[in-house]
Amino acid sequence: MRDIEVSEAIDDGPFGRFQWMVVALCGALLIVDGYDVFVAGTVLPTLIAEWGLTKPQAGALQAWALFGMMFGALILGPLADRIGRKKGVAISFALFTSATVMTGFASTPEQFKVFRFIAGLGCGGLMPNAVALMNEYAPKRLRGTMVALMFSGYSVGGMVAAGLGIGLIPAFGWQPMFFIAALPLALLPLILWRLPESLGFLIRQGRQDEARRIFARIAPAVALSADDRLVFTEARGAPASVAELFRHGRALRTLMLWLSFFCCLLLVYLLSSWLPKVLQEAGYAQRASLLSLFSLNFGGMAGAIMGGRMGDRFGLPKVVVGFFAAAALSIALIGMNPAPGLLFALIFVAGATTIGTQILLYASVAQLYNLSVRGAGLGWASGVGRIGAIVGPTLGGVLLARELPLGQNFLIFAIPAAVSAVAMMVFAFSNERQRNRMRLAAA
Repeated sequence: MRDIEVSEAIDDGPFGRFQWMVVALCGALLIVDGYDVFVAGTVLPTLIAEWGLTKPQAGALQAWALFGMMFGALILGPLADRIGRKKGVAISFALFTSATVMTGFASTPEQFKVFRFIAGLGCGGLMPNAVALMNEYAPKRLRGTMVALMFSGYSVGGMVAAGLGIGLIPAFGWQPMFFIAALPLALLPLILWRLPESLGFLIRQGRQDEARRIFARIAPAVALSADDRLVFTEARGAPASVAELFRHGRALRTLMLWLSFFCCLLLVYLLSSWLPKVLQEAGYAQRASLLSLFSLNFGGMAGAIMGGRMGDRFGLPKVVVGFFAAAALSIALIGMNPAPGLLFALIFVAGATTIGTQILLYASVAQLYNLSVRGAGLGWASGVGRIGAIVGPTLGGVLLARELPLGQNFLIFAIPAAVSAVAMMVFAFSNERQRNRMRLAAA
């Protein structure tokens, strides 16, 4: 009888067709998730005009979905540690797609808020569970790249929202932008059929037969006898709890990641909510202002993929520090009212280093915690980030209502990126110090 270590077999083996299926399915889910998040920014100028909203009221309207995301991340992330990643993903997906469709029927701001809050619950639960699942099935050498590639679907969803908004909103109004979310519900049977459960979860539950069937598809070269048992060393960790996130020398790194998540998501949702409206007020046509969201998300996709590859080569913390520094610079320069070509180039860089960096932060969290608390770690980091996401649109509405000069607004917007760069420098230093301690202890 042998104990077969699953994580070692995945790390040593090739990245095969089965893992690519996981990337494709989770990426498709995040396309829908990204669409749901960014569709609000495409319809915001229309809602302001149709419902007579002030800018602070419009910012608060956007914040309700983000409130839902915060609670969804805090509840559905840890819940999946107990019921399984597959169920967590399916519940989250069904919840936010259904609520998004219902948002199209809202006739008042109050109804809009309720449906967006429910949709936010599902969106907040999907992200941490999809990242944790992909992180488990990817070999360590490719983990950052694969998580980033999967997560680039989030930016693709934002690009789809911007593209559809350009064609649909002027002709048919804002409601069809939400009705379209009914189409992805057709993915739910495919998710339940093809998306695999977490191997670590199956092993913890004693479901060896199911785990062996999945393992045979990941590592067909490993011959299992009837007496062999699959084990997942990380699965024997401590129970999932927020206190566990601060143990084993992780307290400072956890706090720095939370601060970075807060500032990063503040920027992502500030830009995605208000960039089209700001550019319209600066004199750009509706089509051009919506193209800014396309450029922002195209940058996010490129930044995620490039950052994931760079993270695997140079280490995620170093790459994240550089990305945040570039974000601070590009956002500040957007406020200098550059020529259109340079403006969209700067927006592209801002998207690459905010949306793209958000994805790298999720990968950093997944690498910091062991399997038993990974869902809780991702859920709490995402939940803290959602507080920043709530602050972002609200802060944007308040600042824009004060009618400050454009350059001054964007200088203020750049501050969270600079704070995040410093926080991740501290994280990188603490990470290296912890590694040195472990080397000395092993010696």
